[in-house]
Amino acid sequence: MEEKNVRELQEFKKLLNEKKYAALRGKAQDMNEADVAEIMSNLDDVDMLRMFRLFPKELAADVFSMLENDDQQYIITQLSESEAGSIIDMLQSDDAVDLLEEMPANVVKRLLANAREDTRADINHLLKYEEDSAGSIMTVEFVDLKAEMTVMDAIDRIRAVGLESETVNTCYVLNPKRLLLGTVALRYLLLRQPDEIIGDFMNEEVISCNTGTDQEKVAQIFKKYDFEALPVVDNENRMVGIITVDDVMDIMEAEMTEDIERMAAIIPNDKPYLKTGPIETWKKRFPWLLLLMVSATFTGKIITSFESALNQYIILAAYIPMLMDTGGNAGSQASTEVVRGLSLDQIHFEDFFKVAWKEMRVGLMCGATLAFANLVKCVYLDHVSMAVALTVCMTIIMDVFISKLVSSMLTILVDHANLDPAVVASPLLTTIIDASSLMIYFSIAKVMLGI
Repeated sequence: MEEKNVRELQEFKKLLNEKKYAALRGKAQDMNEADVAEIMSNLDDVDMLRMFRLFPKELAADVFSMLENDDQQYIITQLSESEAGSIIDMLQSDDAVDLLEEMPANVVKRLLANAREDTRADINHLLKYEEDSAGSIMTVEFVDLKAEMTVMDAIDRIRAVGLESETVNTCYVLNPKRLLLGTVALRYLLLRQPDEIIGDFMNEEVISCNTGTDQEKVAQIFKKYDFEALPVVDNENRMVGIITVDDVMDIMEAEMTEDIERMAAIIPNDKPYLKTGPIETWKKRFPWLLLLMVSATFTGKIITSFESALNQYIILAAYIPMLMDTGGNAGSQASTEVVRGLSLDQIHFEDFFKVAWKEMRVGLMCGATLAFANLVKCVYLDHVSMAVALTVCMTIIMDVFISKLVSSMLTILVDHANLDPAVVASPLLTTIIDASSLMIYFSIAKVMLGI
């Protein structure tokens, strides 16, 4: 927490303990909802619930939408059915769906039973879309206008529905069949004459996404066009919702976290680190560790198969860790950059040979540079024979070259197969490269040293 919020936390605790509830409520109303949510998340469960119950309904809903999933679930299950229904009614539909998707079915049924009919309809509408699709993250609250409206009519419409909408900065012009005709920015409405017709100056070049569009693609659209909101249409081009920039920030955080966890061989988890218990963390980590331990036995078998070569040249064993690490690091560099390029839509399957050709050249240059540095080390510091030094140096060149080439190619192929490329960039890829490093090393040693 920031130093300011630490002080605020202490003050809130003091007000709670002294039962100065009016002062606490007033202080919370003067603060930003995100700061209040951060303070609440650092209270114990009992105090967090006590503080939440003191808030007016609107503030409670705004703060609630900012809390972590675990805190939301705790609060909503402790409230009475009518109180919980009220919170669900006041949440934006996409925030309500995010909450309900994490809760047991019996709790969801009870909450929906106490929500308004229109709220239930909106939530059920969003729940039918596939997870991680545009339809599942959109909100159905937006300002819709008609092309024949005047500017004054449009402003009256915004006044009528604006408070219930996710944003009023961009309004969407629909025909009677709810087909998306264009958009109008609020600033243009304010600058136009009251009697001008919306259809005469609306923007007809509208960029939208389909309800089935993957959320990563949605994030790329926002980045490319610098949008604040993006309309979502169904297969018949009828507008059904919007996605706003705050939703996209959540998407980007979730996707980056998932990729980082997969690249580190951890099963993804959406809970904060300090709120994930040791048992849950163990469940996330041990399957990959077990798999990698078993796969690493292949490298041991390779070393065992070349036992006679090692007996003749014991010094060869000293360079095995360095060669395996160098190959793994080279492969990780290539795969990480390719994964990033794929996620940012900078690399496509059609670029396969361009990427391979680039990594081949980079691999040769990096390998040659490392080999030269290692030659100096072997001769002047390790004092090994020139034959051994050249064996190690040639292995480095081939190891780095193949590691970069294989890592980049495999990452693109896995992405093309609609699998997660971050999984390939995990230590599993490093294990594969370790095995190839040993094969290259002992193959070159056989030729160079005659063993």
